[in-house]
Amino acid sequence: MYRTDTLERPWQDHADVGEASPDARFTDVVLNRRSVRRYLPEQPPLATINRLLEMAVTAPSAHNRQPWRFVVIRSYQEKARLAKAMGDKLERDRMADNDDPVDIKNDVARSFARITGAPTLILLCVTMAEMDSYRDADRSRHEFCMATQSVAMAGQNIMLAAQASGLSSCWMCAPMFCPTLVQTTLNLPEDWVPQGMLTVGYPANAGKPFVR
Repeated sequence: MYRTDTLERPWQDHADVGEASPDARFTDVVLNRRSVRRYLPEQPPLATINRLLEMAVTAPSAHNRQPWRFVVIRSYQEKARLAKAMGDKLERDRMADNDDPVDIKNDVARSFARITGAPTLILLCVTMAEMDSYRDADRSRHEFCMATQSVAMAGQNIMLAAQASGLSSCWMCAPMFCPTLVQTTLNLPEDWVPQGMLTVGYPANAGKPFVR
């Protein structure tokens, strides 16, 4: 048994060794991934984005049902429409919480800039269409949790594949706070429940080193 607070971290001494082994190359991908929020305007090739999705669907999933669905958004108009709808919802919710109006305005503007400033968005949704159904609430809740875990693993595959392809990404949880609104705005099937959204593009900066 070991605890993570005493776990040795040999990767903290990791250095670029030139012609790296496959293991070292994978380590580089994992350790160099950052959550990047500023991107260059250049749009990644669609073939590269499709390749990321191919990597996504190799993730393990509950019962091997693959309960993930992906929506790729690349046009500015669609990104702006989604960002505006989500921003309006955020503003209403924050106003109901009696938050400072200036803080609300700044948060809404920051959210709009993050969403529209990313060349590509990948919305990750979960569907229960192929998952098991139960009469009792406990097992139904666990089944949904298993499905969302599957979607999260697919999302991690996308982020690592993006890093390996010279791209950067950032996971946004905001769609979870307004799933019906996102479904309506994007005209998604009713069973596609948004769980997160990835911003993807060429990084405008290297991102900050992280400490774990």
